[in-house]
Amino acid sequence: MSESVSVRCPVCRREHLYAAPSYPCECGAPVCLPLDRHAAPTAVTHQVWDETWVAVECAACGRKAEWPQPELGCACGTVLRIPVTGNSCPDPEPAVDASAPPRRAFQPITIRTARDAVTVAALYLRWLGYQDIRRADQRPPSGIGLAARGLLAQVDPTVRPASLRDVECLWLTAMTESAHCVYFSLAGYTTEARARADSLGVPLFVLDLTGTPQPVNTLADELGG
Repeated sequence: MSESVSVRCPVCRREHLYAAPSYPCECGAPVCLPLDRHAAPTAVTHQVWDETWVAVECAACGRKAEWPQPELGCACGTVLRIPVTGNSCPDPEPAVDASAPPRRAFQPITIRTARDAVTVAALYLRWLGYQDIRRADQRPPSGIGLAARGLLAQVDPTVRPASLRDVECLWLTAMTESAHCVYFSLAGYTTEARARADSLGVPLFVLDLTGTPQPVNTLADELGG
């Protein structure tokens, strides 16, 4: 069950009531991020990738995975990072039968910022079965690179459709790492980019603002099952 805590902005001293988010574990149970009631929130001056994720263990099955660090935007313009403890919230819903577990529907997150777009892509890749999602070692020419074992993904949160060059750069980088690749774009793709992706075997997804990745080509359809 999600919990709520009172949060005071350290800059303007406004009080906020913040509800802990929850995310779907692979076992089907919700993982509720446990808020630390005894620690004060901190103001985020600049985003650091390693600090935007937190490892939390599912209370139902014991799996530990990384989820987006809770943050809250204050009316004064300050972004507050809400501290969490190490264990999941108690009383999770029962997990589904592990003997033949159907894949639960993907739980979208509304996209309001570029960081939201990257979070959605990372959660979608985890929903597909990829673990240990991390920032890619090589920075792509545009957007943000994500990596998992055997996979390289590019997330483009800009308002410019991804170009043929963007798709080719991702494919070439993945080839050098002997990995598969997938592209997520907020603004879609040019006609040339879509044709090149089909010839190279690159799945293309569009991130709609509801936070649901939509397949653009047949390869993406097959990947999403």
